[in-house]
Amino acid sequence: MNDRQITSLSQIRNFSIIAHIDHGKSTLADRILEYTHLVSKRELKEQFLDRLDLERERGITIKSQTVRIPYKFEHGEYVLNLIDTPGHVDFNYEVSRSLAACECAVLLVDATQGVEAQTLANVYLALEHDLEIIPVLNKIDLPSAEPERVIGEIEEAIGLDCSDILKVSAKTGENVDLLIDTIIRKCPPPKGEIEKPLKALIFDSWYDSYLGVGVLFRIFDGSIKKGQEIQMFSTKKKYEVIQLGVYSPNAKEVEFLGPGEVGFLFANIKEIRDARVGDTITSSNTPVTIPCPGFKRAQPMVFCGLYPTEPAKFELLKKALEKLQLNDSAFVFEPETSTALGFGFRCGFLGLLHMDIIQERLEREFKAELIATAPSVMYEVITTSGEVLTIDNPSKMPSPGKIQEIKEPFIRMDIHVPHEYVGNVLALCEEKRGIQKDIRYLSSSRVIITYELPFVEIVYDFFDRLKSGTRGYASLDYEFIGFYPGDMVKLDVLINGEPVDALSTIVHRENAHRIGRELALRLKRIIPRQLFEVVIQASIGSRIVARERIPPFRKNVTAKCYGGDITRKRKLLEKQKQGKKRMKKMGNIEIPQEAFLAVLKKD
Repeated sequence: MNDRQITSLSQIRNFSIIAHIDHGKSTLADRILEYTHLVSKRELKEQFLDRLDLERERGITIKSQTVRIPYKFEHGEYVLNLIDTPGHVDFNYEVSRSLAACECAVLLVDATQGVEAQTLANVYLALEHDLEIIPVLNKIDLPSAEPERVIGEIEEAIGLDCSDILKVSAKTGENVDLLIDTIIRKCPPPKGEIEKPLKALIFDSWYDSYLGVGVLFRIFDGSIKKGQEIQMFSTKKKYEVIQLGVYSPNAKEVEFLGPGEVGFLFANIKEIRDARVGDTITSSNTPVTIPCPGFKRAQPMVFCGLYPTEPAKFELLKKALEKLQLNDSAFVFEPETSTALGFGFRCGFLGLLHMDIIQERLEREFKAELIATAPSVMYEVITTSGEVLTIDNPSKMPSPGKIQEIKEPFIRMDIHVPHEYVGNVLALCEEKRGIQKDIRYLSSSRVIITYELPFVEIVYDFFDRLKSGTRGYASLDYEFIGFYPGDMVKLDVLINGEPVDALSTIVHRENAHRIGRELALRLKRIIPRQLFEVVIQASIGSRIVARERIPPFRKNVTAKCYGGDITRKRKLLEKQKQGKKRMKKMGNIEIPQEAFLAVLKKD
């Protein structure tokens, strides 16, 4: 079927595949492309829809992709639009927008692993959008597959009827043909009217250095033609469509797309922030009054400082960040200065994986050499005058006398774990100031534990400790639930009574003594001895919570005194003491770069 032969909405099926990480989503997409002969065996490569090298290496989908598949079925011709979704909790919003563009979701569950955290999270997203859900068991060819146990878990945890569940193997291609037939039978066709004003949902955007910003969209009402003037609902900016097309699987230009169809366009859009994921495209002549629901601006949750290893490379890092931001509107950065590390940037990310990916892309694609500081989160500070400040950097924190209340971000976390590791998980969550909300058994061996936790507590070592405490069997999903009052304090580091801004940090009062002692001890080991005494202190306001002393180098001034009165020795020692005191007042301690890195750099 060529791209202009869609005469009825009943010929279109828009569907998505949702799954936990590593349950075979990208492999199943490969098999569907292969079975429908859209991609020849020669062209097909592993994870065909994952275009980034990083996606292939890590086995995760970072960017949404789409593919249009013409398919003949029972004397009719159909167009299947497979809208691929990212699989990680950090990209939850992108997943929700991709699902909003579909009518049906294929729920893929690993027959060896069973229902996991992301499986449930994505199902609830799909149910929110009122999608038809088709449960599918994958990896049935493996000897360790336990289909009956996993079917029981799906029915118990999700409440889906699994009496006629499809059992497939994405690796071997077994029953993939049945899955495609089931999608056509069970997936409802899209609704929409071509006479109505244009209403299309953006579910992905990226930057092309020749054409500007490219937009992936799904049309709900109206149509888009090449040369038409369109308008973005949130910014009210207008653009002329210079290129319109579909991915099948490579880019293919078309002149026209109607209701229910999925495609891409270029319209001389200069900045990716003008085509945000979740925004609505409408016609400039007859714009719609109600946009597609669910649009929100991406809110960075994790912050860290990125600094060049050498000051001369500052401009190179700045250019690399600007180019990367063109492809990722959720990533934000602003210049900052540190007494320790010089000129750099304060960067905001959706989560820890997002931060990791941005850093790796900077190092690989732009050959940037970076120093990354330890990650921190955003706090809300209410001042005594009633003003609400958002603080992402401890140096911006007002003085304790001006603070009425500090609120910290909280998340709700679902942890799926085998029952023998429940004790380890509960102990870890309690240690991290968690509040237990629920614990339920999916089966005799699988448990879902729900906790509310301060976000700052999971930023450092939570994932590593969870995985090591459960031998890698735990999986988790979390969502941001809001800012709640917390007993947070700013921990300052003073060297010989002088505060060092770069080493300040925001911590919970309970942990302040421990963190202060660790900081002081770490600095003591790294700062070299001087000719005078160096005192390292950690303080909360004016209260000292930890103190370490680096003793001065000493010359044995009494060596020349042999015999005689003790007062002669005391006189020489007193003279030396006065000299050391004077030196301490005048002496300036050069804190080495390694000292800052040891404290600031994330492990």
